Amino acid sequence: MLTKVHFTLPANYVAGATEGFLLGEFNEWNPEEAVALQKIDDGSMKAEIKLETGKSYQYRYLLNDGRWVNDGTNTILLHEQGNTIENCIIHVQANEEKSILPQKTVKAAAPKSKKVKPQADDLTKIEGIGKKIARLLNEAGIYRYKDLSKSSIKNLKSILNEAGNKFALHEPKSWPKQAKLAADDKWVELGALQQSLNGGKE
Repeated sequence: MLTKVHFTLPANYVAGATEGFLLGEFNEWNPEEAVALQKIDDGSMKAEIKLETGKSYQYRYLLNDGRWVNDGTNTILLHEQGNTIENCIIHVQANEEKSILPQKTVKAAAPKSKKVKPQADDLTKIEGIGKKIARLLNEAGIYRYKDLSKSSIKNLKSILNEAGNKFALHEPKSWPKQAKLAADDKWVELGALQQSLNGGKE
């Protein structure tokens, strides 16, 4: 049995994004099967899908400015390889249409038998990005080359500055350009570009 579920991403989470997508266990976190969100006049975004009754699903929203965000509903903390990932979780109840609206966040222990992590590219293939910086970018919601290619230099510098002086020394100016080539599978062109870089600096 299926139950119609309404998802709402409040305007304060949408911020400057113009498009958004709903991903979760119901579409195996596959961007190609992501559910497009509808932009509402009040600045929020909404989606409506049918889910199997009696089951629980983890989900998040991916915005076109590269951010992964939650909607303020119940969340679950997942611990994997030293990282903590916070996903939304919904329990689809029988015989009722359910709406996902902002409410108080509840933290739950991660199930040991099943861990969910958004699909991620190897950001260390970008000249100037090591494992520690890649982890910082993941924590900021940047997991894919596509996410990085759409990130502003200002946002990237902010992430580095907040991590401390050691990271603030890095120059991210070429990262979006490199990430765009990687996202388009233009590895030869990327290699040629990286030959002209010095630690990611042009």
